[in-house]
Amino acid sequence: MFRTTPLRRAIVGLTAAFAMTVSLTACGEESNDQPTGSGAPVPSASADTSLADKVPAEIKAAGKLTIGTDSSYAPNEYLDADGKTIIGFDVDLFNAVAQKLGLTTEWQSAKFDAIIPGVTSGKYNVGVSSFTVNAEREKEATMVSYFSAGTQWAAKAGATLNPDDACGKKVAVQVGTVQLDDITARSKKCTEGGKAKITIDQYQAQSDATNAVVSGKDEAMLADSPVGAYAVKQTNGQLALLGDIYDSAPYGYVLPKAQADFGSAIELALEALIADGTYKTILTKWGVEAGGITDPAVNPQVS
Repeated sequence: MFRTTPLRRAIVGLTAAFAMTVSLTACGEESNDQPTGSGAPVPSASADTSLADKVPAEIKAAGKLTIGTDSSYAPNEYLDADGKTIIGFDVDLFNAVAQKLGLTTEWQSAKFDAIIPGVTSGKYNVGVSSFTVNAEREKEATMVSYFSAGTQWAAKAGATLNPDDACGKKVAVQVGTVQLDDITARSKKCTEGGKAKITIDQYQAQSDATNAVVSGKDEAMLADSPVGAYAVKQTNGQLALLGDIYDSAPYGYVLPKAQADFGSAIELALEALIADGTYKTILTKWGVEAGGITDPAVNPQVS
């Protein structure tokens, strides 16, 4: 996002032409079995009958998974130049998972904090939106880990702002993310120490948070490490990363609480993609291979 507070993740990048700033507000709905995106094409994953047999009967009968995602979080999940096709590393990877299970995918844009309620209500079969796995989310849903990300700050190139001493600064974050929790705690520490609070500007889309820093409205932003790095790259030198990545944690797919068995099938599909190299190919395509894992798990233990 990372998207993390009890409900979220964190920052979205701009495209080189800043087209995403316009398109990210649209709520497109698109069926993407093999989406086009940045870089080399992704190899198709062949269905595994033994895994397909573990898919819940009603989903198997439908033949597809309806997926809720906040498509404003490049390079993880965002809208292509057409303003409606959802692309990104999360999309490519989960499409490959679905193929292993003998299923197609239908991606639907949603507000981040509406996705988990949408999964629990049955509106979506799965939530795939850079959800950081945490204990609170695992109380609501079954989660399957598939990637690792941390938080990182960014500011205008040349800025001397210190993330560990941001008292009195104006900082942009996306609503509902762990980064919002992070900056809120930092601001409280400032005021308890007799210093000025941090002015926290919250944005529904990470692209808006990024634009706020580019325009000078805010002095810095913080977001999930792959998203922040991508945003910096896409601003062509206008932004720069600040400090190191910290608080690394797994991303997880979100399933209904009662579907731990389906979670196990997804875990096995991920293991197969890791073993045959598809997983690495997809992450490398999007430049996020540093967050790759070797041990996906259903409801991993997290602090």
